[in-house]
Amino acid sequence: MRVGALVFVWLLSIPAAVVAQEWDEYTSLQDGFTLNFPGKPTVTETKWTSQLNYVLPARLYLAVKDKERYSLTVVDYSGIEQLGIERAKTCPPGNANCRANAPEALGAGYARHDERGAIVYATFKLLQRDVKLNYLAWDWQDLVEGHIIQLTNNSDQSRTFAWVGMHQQKLYILEGTVPAGYPEPGLFQQSMRWVDKNGNGIRYQSIYSNSFHG
Repeated sequence: MRVGALVFVWLLSIPAAVVAQEWDEYTSLQDGFTLNFPGKPTVTETKWTSQLNYVLPARLYLAVKDKERYSLTVVDYSGIEQLGIERAKTCPPGNANCRANAPEALGAGYARHDERGAIVYATFKLLQRDVKLNYLAWDWQDLVEGHIIQLTNNSDQSRTFAWVGMHQQKLYILEGTVPAGYPEPGLFQQSMRWVDKNGNGIRYQSIYSNSFHG
């Protein structure tokens, strides 16, 4: 075999190896997802303050590759109803925002109202940054509904491609940020999958909405 042919075969073998080394499918049984990251992400326990000022537990999954940043923030809303019940116990008389006898659709302390608005509120928080909005639309990740957002960061012209959705009372904020001129982070954006507590894939046959199914 000629040297040129050998080099060609060798070059063909590189991309698969590089991709395997740099991009890995990461699964979190705790937060019920599978997602491609450029290497194993660091996981940080944090807090999220909701629209109605409920402080909720959250986790940040973060991986950095050169000048690229890939993150997933997962906020657990499953305890918000109990927080609403506790808030209602000390609600000042006449305060409609936290009364105990709020309609069931709103929940004690407006907890259910807060949960239903979580996607919109998280989208609003993204837009509060020093950014230019390029695109905002309804979309899904593996049939779970949410918002897709594309932003240009005014400080350095880097671009952020985000998706915000809710699944089983958890809020997911998916962000891939790349420098100006870099390709879109499609491998990251389009790889989100849902798993149960045993790691088995969940595949819906129709659109999943947390407002109804959660």
